[in-house]
Amino acid sequence: MRIILFISLVISSLSASAIVVRHDVDGKKYLADSTDFAPLATLYVDGAHGTLIKPDWIVTAAHATFCISSGSYIRLNNGYHKVESVFVHKDYQPGKSHDIALIKLINPINDVKPANLYESTQELAKITWFIGVGGTGNGLTGQIVDNYENGGVLRKAQNKIEQAQGPLLKFKFDRDDAALPLEGVSGGGDSGGPAYSTIDGTHYLLGISSRVEGGDIGKYGVMEVYSRVSFFTPWIEKITAAEEPLQRQLAFPKLERLPTGLTEQILPEVCADIRLKPNTI
Repeated sequence: MRIILFISLVISSLSASAIVVRHDVDGKKYLADSTDFAPLATLYVDGAHGTLIKPDWIVTAAHATFCISSGSYIRLNNGYHKVESVFVHKDYQPGKSHDIALIKLINPINDVKPANLYESTQELAKITWFIGVGGTGNGLTGQIVDNYENGGVLRKAQNKIEQAQGPLLKFKFDRDDAALPLEGVSGGGDSGGPAYSTIDGTHYLLGISSRVEGGDIGKYGVMEVYSRVSFFTPWIEKITAAEEPLQRQLAFPKLERLPTGLTEQILPEVCADIRLKPNTI
């Protein structure tokens, strides 16, 4: 039940940041480990991600927070960290825009350096990295291994920003001579994951994985859509610095509209299956 529902929920409509690779490059070259992007947070047992941007704050996609609430756990740097509260952007429109949320942790994480927010609006044509543990495959087949079957294998890939407009960044999965050496795009199961660049050892977060458009998941020519961090930096700074009354003027305490495939009736069962449970691991 859990596998079927989770796949239909995440992959069919709002996949993101799991890595689908070039067909003509050895897949082992895409393998990654946690040191490649230490601020990477994992939200559920088989995927969905966020990024540590302050010692006690994680930024992710709004739609990825459907099972995150006070008392939930996220995993980062092989540790489990308890959630205090969630802040979902009030202008979130599923499948369109403002797919962003913040997760406040009860205790700060002091052994990982947070990623910096990329505040410049000069993102066009920049090369970024994606990283995640979700579904995989190659550009010819598209995704053929879902996030559950992938079993937590971490991969990373490069891609170039094709569009940077308003609240969105867009990427395209190119092939052959038009592609980067480790070109890749999102599969299913890692919504909320980062598009990042590393400069002199410092990670900069440019985008937050939201969805695909214009093609089949993971196939050449598909467009990846990410929430644009530079656009949302003022909102992020207001939420993370404000007192609760102002925070609640700017954000909802939970996701108002559930992703496709989920209902309020089955949500408790789904969350019981996919939430991280540190005491039993």
